[in-house]
Amino acid sequence: MAGNSNLHDSAKNKQDEFYTQLSMIESELKHYVPHFAGKVVLCNCDDPYESNFFKYFAMNFNSLGLKKLITTCYVSSPVVGDEFHYFIGADGQLAFLPVNGAVPVKSDKHPYKVEITEVTDENQDGRIDLADIEYLMRNKKNTMTLLDGDGDFRSPECVELLEQADIVVTNPPFSLFREYIAQLWNKKFLIIGNLNNITYKEITPLITANEVWTGVNSGHYWFKVPDSYEEKKTDFKIDENGQKWRRMGNICWYTNLDFEKRHEDMILFKTYTPEDYPRYDNYDAIEVSQTANIPCDYYGVMGVPITFLTKYNPDQFDILGIDKDVTPNGTRFILTINGKPKIQYARLVIRRK
Repeated sequence: MAGNSNLHDSAKNKQDEFYTQLSMIESELKHYVPHFAGKVVLCNCDDPYESNFFKYFAMNFNSLGLKKLITTCYVSSPVVGDEFHYFIGADGQLAFLPVNGAVPVKSDKHPYKVEITEVTDENQDGRIDLADIEYLMRNKKNTMTLLDGDGDFRSPECVELLEQADIVVTNPPFSLFREYIAQLWNKKFLIIGNLNNITYKEITPLITANEVWTGVNSGHYWFKVPDSYEEKKTDFKIDENGQKWRRMGNICWYTNLDFEKRHEDMILFKTYTPEDYPRYDNYDAIEVSQTANIPCDYYGVMGVPITFLTKYNPDQFDILGIDKDVTPNGTRFILTINGKPKIQYARLVIRRK
């Protein structure tokens, strides 16, 4: 499918530096505003001054009513420190480039964390922006400190930060999605992933139990990537500033934060006929080839594409499982109709309430 070649590169070559556009973040986060008041938010896969997740929460710190924002970056990030200039002083501590423009001897980049508890209009320009954040950092009203390790979300110090957080919001490495979501245990979260991730054994039980669901927006999205990433014939572009971009397919948000749109009924207009909805030979359910074709008058078990999840209303449907999980032996099997394989991709098994 279009955009999926970049996902394959992520898994094969560990090319996980895909930077989310601010517009994509704003379009999704606006649906969850009530959840953030008085909360500690963690972005643990984001260089604080390069990530648009950091920018979004820093600039909306007061309007969301946040208690604290914590951001960390990974040591190998090709953009660490490119926008917000800092250096490691002779004492081994983090320092900022002087305002007067004097540049000290530059040292190697190091991972660091930023913790923000206050955002005010320090330059008195009538708005809260990154200039205010930088001023606050220089005046030590908030903290920016070096990490002891490499900034990996699995490292002990980053796990400790996770324990402090109420809500985790980020775009984790696509190739490490299984490990990432397994760490979130009792946390609230809103993270970017690929829709095909619902077939993972770590995700499917959570989906079936209605403990995790997809967010409001999904589809194909463009992500900024480092200069070192090779050019491609498809799903790739270079903008007028020389910035490289790659498009990822089947992107969605995974969350356990509820939102109003999730409880809107899916409008169903098709009617059931045996001819239009054949029954599987080896499983007692009908085949529905497209989510939009779910019949309005059928209350039996149905096999539907995994894209159904982006329209799922838990008040309207039950998710019984995914094809491989509803079989007696728990292994993936090929659904057949009239003795012939009917589908190539996984099916969610659902039933109307």
